[in-house]
Amino acid sequence: MLFATNRTPKESARSKKNRSISFPVQKTRTSLDMYFCKRNGKNDYTELGSPEFFEKLKQLPGKTQVLLYIHGFNNTAEAEIFPNAMKLQALINKEKGDNFAYVVPLMWPCDDDSFLAILDDYWDDQKAADASGGAFSRMLSKFDTWRSQELKKPDPCTRRINILAHSMGNRVLRNAISFWGKHDHAEQIPQLFRNIFMVAPDVVNYCLEPDKSGELIPNAARNVVVYYANDDLAMPASKLSNLKNKVVAFRLGMTGPKDLSNVQSNVYEVDCDNFNNTFDRPKGHSYFLDNKGKISPALKHMLDAMDGGRVRPKQRSYELPYK
Repeated sequence: MLFATNRTPKESARSKKNRSISFPVQKTRTSLDMYFCKRNGKNDYTELGSPEFFEKLKQLPGKTQVLLYIHGFNNTAEAEIFPNAMKLQALINKEKGDNFAYVVPLMWPCDDDSFLAILDDYWDDQKAADASGGAFSRMLSKFDTWRSQELKKPDPCTRRINILAHSMGNRVLRNAISFWGKHDHAEQIPQLFRNIFMVAPDVVNYCLEPDKSGELIPNAARNVVVYYANDDLAMPASKLSNLKNKVVAFRLGMTGPKDLSNVQSNVYEVDCDNFNNTFDRPKGHSYFLDNKGKISPALKHMLDAMDGGRVRPKQRSYELPYK
């Protein structure tokens, strides 16, 4: 499995192709650089470098799409991130076939503190998510440059790229795209992605509006789909946690966009109240995978959007049913 991360490695910070590389769990300082790697097995990683990493994506079978997976807070590589990514890959293969999409985890530094330290861990991870914006934006720049160079070749890479960001991973996404737009594109970023799926997003519910922190996200994709649930227990806790930062707004993952008419027309909201607790009891927060092998309606909805390039049904606000 390919992956990229801005965790600080145990080895030298200087990138080196084909070296063995490791990322200690408790070493949570954010790196200014992204490391493009391959997971060979548990705790066994090889650094590839961005050119080989992108080339491997290009060499995927036929029309295989790429699904970049940005995890949430309090997640570490071998305990949660890779297992969830592998489960996600297995569910996609089961639903759409082996060559429909290839999952690539994008990892940012998280703590793995105990439940008793969860509040401090939340604040630490929030700081790490903010600090990761620069490194992730450089990854976008590298990929954008590589794609531009590809267009000059007789066999350019035209593979469709999608993003699934979960929970606080949406904070990383927001910061990366904002940083990328501000420093590389004078606020006029290219539409690099087919779909951006914001699942249980732990960001303020007005962030996609003009002049707000996530205003450029809709510019980066053909479709932006927000999956939310009013009884997602992580969302009220997040709201209370953010009182420390003098932020009292509802979270996007609890209400959807504050006012759908104030965001771009390619933004959709999907209400997941009918099943979120069935797929993640009792929190109702990580409801995009499966329940005893039964695939989440949210993931099915995402795969349908990837398959046809259009969000169905066409209505921008939709309550996703569950039987």
